[in-house]
Amino acid sequence: MEKFEKLHGIAAPMPLVNIDTDMIIPKVFLKSIARTGFGKNLFDEMRYNRDGSEIEDFVLNKPQYRNAEILIAGDNFGCGSSREHAPWAIADFGIKCVVSTSFADIFFNNCFKNGILPIVLPQAEVDVLMEDAERGENARMTVDLEAQEITTSEGTTISFEVDAFKKHCLLEGLDDIGLTMAKKASIEAYETQASAARPWV
Repeated sequence: MEKFEKLHGIAAPMPLVNIDTDMIIPKVFLKSIARTGFGKNLFDEMRYNRDGSEIEDFVLNKPQYRNAEILIAGDNFGCGSSREHAPWAIADFGIKCVVSTSFADIFFNNCFKNGILPIVLPQAEVDVLMEDAERGENARMTVDLEAQEITTSEGTTISFEVDAFKKHCLLEGLDDIGLTMAKKASIEAYETQASAARPWV
């Protein structure tokens, strides 16, 4: 998993509330357990017409937001089923940070395991970021995980809270496998000792 330290990028405004995981990645695309390849179908039913052509008014189809790395979203983002494909699709598209007033718990935790920083802020502060995002690609925000701050294009700084352990994992680029491999020496020492003590196993 890539380390998340400081992100300076385009923020896309998506003020819709209750965006569920089926809206993020419709179930028809859940045919793989690989983490890649889902980005093209992110928000598929909102991004494309039935003939496959793009819906021009959808935010991520607009030229100024095609390379967005930050998503400013409405309340209760990621609700619905617990599919991990949802953060896979978000990450594969290139979005590394999602800001909302609230997230579904399972989606929230899955984000951290896939290199995405979900940030919870009060509505008034989300409104400030939403307004800044609506300015387009020239209004780039900075998300500093170490300092736990978001800086708008106009220099307004907003602080956010994040669990210390989850912060550590993102800063170090550690998913569940990475956390396990960090203890490789201890695991191997235990296995050697156990094998010597019970050679018949």
